Amino acid sequence: MTQAIVTDLAPDPSPASPRRRPRPFARGSALNRVLLGSIVPILFLIVWQVGREQAWEIPVVGIRMGYLPSPADVVASLWDYAFGGIHDDAFSGDLWINLGTSSLRVLVGFAIASAIAVPLGILMGRYYTMDALFDPFINLFRPIPATAWVPLVGLLIGWGDQATIFLIALSAFFPIVLGAISGSKEVPPRLIEAGRMLGARRWEVLAQVVVPASAPAVVNGMRVGLGIAWVVLVLGEGVGVNVGLGANIILARDVVRTDMVVVGMMVVGVAGFLSDRILMGAFQLFTRGRPLIK
Repeated sequence: MTQAIVTDLAPDPSPASPRRRPRPFARGSALNRVLLGSIVPILFLIVWQVGREQAWEIPVVGIRMGYLPSPADVVASLWDYAFGGIHDDAFSGDLWINLGTSSLRVLVGFAIASAIAVPLGILMGRYYTMDALFDPFINLFRPIPATAWVPLVGLLIGWGDQATIFLIALSAFFPIVLGAISGSKEVPPRLIEAGRMLGARRWEVLAQVVVPASAPAVVNGMRVGLGIAWVVLVLGEGVGVNVGLGANIILARDVVRTDMVVVGMMVVGVAGFLSDRILMGAFQLFTRGRPLIK
């Protein structure tokens, strides 16, 4: 019923005129976007290579680029990390098991955060009592960074999988719940009224009108939460964990392997990017491409 209500009241996205065949380099085309998106990474690699060769020192922050590995060294170390056969050291061929382990921790922590934050945020956005009960609690704990939780988590939980998953779930929870609150508060009143006029009960209005209409804000909050989950992963895996991308980065730091530190950072970045694409693709598939998800 909700989809019918939302679809009926939303503007018709279909164009009135016949569709024109898109040009390959037209503004907004996939090829145009890929080409534009390649410019900044290429410039970054050029600055990286030149800065290392010339031993630049970036003012204010004091980064000495002469200590960085070259892009070619990083590519070689990445290949060895994935397939071995170049350095044949403690990192060789360990990418996939570390990536799988870290991805599982992120998935579990993110799933826990989403399962709690989405329904709680929807209820807080629609009901005054729920908002009054939880808003002070959430805003009291929200500014506390994950780094401040680490000593307490170590004492209460210890180090390992559970502590890492807890830190990920805790950090991802706040952007997701804020997105759900914002989305449910911004549901147009005419959608609620239309649902009631069609005889929907309160829970039906909530489940079939409010939740779909809140989807864009909820999805945005989940995307932010997923990104933070990968950030906190390195922090959680930094102590008491032997397997994982974060553990490898810390190990590379301890043995002064700057190339492997950069490789670990790159793998975390790519994994975070791909997980965001997968999340968006799952929502597009779930909603069958309806214009509620942008």
